Amino acid sequence: MGFEGDINAPFSHLLTLAGEEIEEARTALPEPLRESLDRVLVVLEEFPSRDFLADGVEQDQLGLFDGADAADAANPSIPRIVLWLGNLWDMCGADEELYREEVRITFLHELGHYLGFGEDDIAARGLD
Repeated sequence: MGFEGDINAPFSHLLTLAGEEIEEARTALPEPLRESLDRVLVVLEEFPSRDFLADGVEQDQLGLFDGADAADAANPSIPRIVLWLGNLWDMCGADEELYREEVRITFLHELGHYLGFGEDDIAARGLD
């Protein structure tokens, strides 16, 4: 059951594909990274909400890391990675294979921010 070519794939299908890809990416991480990721909330939304847009998120942004990074143990806020699946799907031209790849890259990119990497560090690892 594929939705290739359908730019309006049901969100439930996008959630399923993204969940599978994120779980595969998590499983492939070294144990210490998997354990630190247990403290991060992963949020999957279709598009940025009005609140995110009001906070400066771009309408077509793919993901965001929000909260204290792994080195900031004193901050009680729960860190979260947010992925906007509708934007990822649109960017990939409704191609499931590209969508899965971009979900993985975006998830790992935002995980890099949680780990304290800047944009240059993330780009050097091919996650930009």
